[in-house]
Amino acid sequence: MSALLEGMIAGFGIAIPLGAVSILLVNLALEKGFGLGFVAGVGAATVDCSCAALAVFTGAAIAELISPYSLELQVASGLVLVAMGAFGLLHFRKVRPGKDIEEDGRMEALKVYAKFIAITLLNPFTVAYFAALIIGKGPTWSFTTADCLLFVTGVAIASVSWQTLLAAIGAVARSRLTPRFMGITVLVGNAIVVLLGVQILLTL
Repeated sequence: MSALLEGMIAGFGIAIPLGAVSILLVNLALEKGFGLGFVAGVGAATVDCSCAALAVFTGAAIAELISPYSLELQVASGLVLVAMGAFGLLHFRKVRPGKDIEEDGRMEALKVYAKFIAITLLNPFTVAYFAALIIGKGPTWSFTTADCLLFVTGVAIASVSWQTLLAAIGAVARSRLTPRFMGITVLVGNAIVVLLGVQILLTL
């Protein structure tokens, strides 16, 4: 199996399971359209690619480096998710159709990109996931520079394509649902984010 295909499989493996980042991304696309949803997805995919690169070029070292701080990262992740969901609930306002990325401007796009990078970075298991895949291959993985680059490229293709699909789902729903129903959906999404954060804190 080529390194590119292996990277795509690994990328889908980390991106497809629906979690808080996925819900926040769909919520954003519902509220503000495909443009900002796509930017958010690229932010999440940037972290996936960076973690894959760290894993293939450093192997077990990076996983060992972050392992002493996994509890702190989990606590931070739970607290941030609760805070974000609560903020969304407390500052909820009716979704207004027709507002797109041009109206929000480049600065908001940069803020969304940075925000989703930060959120995704709070997951301490992304690097460990890729490191485990690479280490588990043992002698079957050549670790040549070309293989490493192909693997990371495969991760990028898979992650960006999946995040783009989520943004498209949110944007399509935005164009077809009534403002009232979209508002309810955003409320439910923020409530789920709060619950996911609480679940992380309760399982520590």
